[in-house]
Amino acid sequence: QVQLVESGGGLVQPGGSLRLSCAASGSIGSINAMGWYRQAPGKQRELVATITRGGVANYADSVKDRFTISIDNDKNTVYLQMNTLKPEDTAVYYCSGHRWVPHPTYWGQGTQVTVSS
Repeated sequence: QVQLVESGGGLVQPGGSLRLSCAASGSIGSINAMGWYRQAPGKQRELVATITRGGVANYADSVKDRFTISIDNDKNTVYLQMNTLKPEDTAVYYCSGHRWVPHPTYWGQGTQVTVSS
């Protein structure tokens, strides 16, 4: 059993910043990578970023110059630092756990990020 719990979402003005956190617990030995996906209203869930336990990161083109994913293996926690936020970043952000990097196996409950003036 793997549990992923997100935190850090909220309301921020355009150009602002937020940092999301996701703590993993349970049978975390099965997780080889973690990541973040998001789902905006009326849209499909989409990849934001993934990172392996070795620190190899992958970003969606829409966020690669603004967001930074990081992982703390000792704390079993993945972070998403979001800078220069735009209204189009508004979405529910979901933490993911991966046995194989391209394919999420576990999901968190999601945290709402709203970028609005």
